[in-house]
Amino acid sequence: MRRSLAFLAAGFLVGVLAMPAAAADGDEGFTISDPRITESSGLAASRQHPGIYWTHNDQDTGAYLYAVDSATGKTVARITMTGVGTPRDVEAIAMGPDNELWVGDIGDNDGVTWPYVWIYKLPEPKVLKDQSVKGTQYVVKYSNGSRDAESLLVHPKTGRVYIIDKQEDGGHLYEGPATLSPSGTNLFKPVKPIDLWATDAAFSPDGQRLVVRGYFGGLWYDWNDGALKRGGRISVPLGQGESVSYSVDGKKILLGMEGADSQVEAQDAPGGSGAKSPSEDGSSGASGGGGVVTSGNVKVGALAVVAVVALFGLRRLFRRS
Repeated sequence: MRRSLAFLAAGFLVGVLAMPAAAADGDEGFTISDPRITESSGLAASRQHPGIYWTHNDQDTGAYLYAVDSATGKTVARITMTGVGTPRDVEAIAMGPDNELWVGDIGDNDGVTWPYVWIYKLPEPKVLKDQSVKGTQYVVKYSNGSRDAESLLVHPKTGRVYIIDKQEDGGHLYEGPATLSPSGTNLFKPVKPIDLWATDAAFSPDGQRLVVRGYFGGLWYDWNDGALKRGGRISVPLGQGESVSYSVDGKKILLGMEGADSQVEAQDAPGGSGAKSPSEDGSSGASGGGGVVTSGNVKVGALAVVAVVALFGLRRLFRRS
């Protein structure tokens, strides 16, 4: 996404409404302090390195991934992906079942409609230091033509790759082949509707749940072996919210923002064991919902409505096609 989105629609709310995140560990939220990370567009929890979250810029000066220590908010390693082309619009990152990092170069910045997009896969380094890591590049096409998308998911048990497209009236979950081909074109097909203008999504560590977030709210689903069953709504911090990840133990979801010194907010995972989901206590934040969106302890239902109206009133300025 272009940076104008947050500033024109809801960016003015961020300074007032965003609550400071505790920087104790990933389960409490943190602030990304690396000045090189100004457009954090994806988030994935490391399983090999406790407390480490991987992120990336929407557009960068190279094919970079950043390992951020959630205890300090500082970058402990920058990975340069090799063996891939020059990234165009990297929007998402996910962790695969064998500690692979999957990166979605699936956006459409600058109003370009790409006939195909790219996904990259690389092994997560066992040692965290600045280094180059060779990746595998996959060519992806959609069965129903070019799509704008910002959400990439990899099922933690099967390793199957999914994409959710970004549509104002709700998109679809697209399923890739059981095994992606590095030499041919991989056709992704829509399999289930998603009732949200999605900016990111993530599987729970056990693969039983799926959370999808947007700018003004989110939804969670029971995976139900791919036959999605909608569970309820989740609240999100207001602003240009671009990322979501589960914590490694599955007890929390982490919601990230774009911008310098961007905050990552932690919430109890919806529908989790012993955790009360946001939909159960009455708070809601789904796009188009009539409930109250919350950011930290601040209720901002009325202001969120204003921001939504501003966003969609100006949507032709934001759309790039």
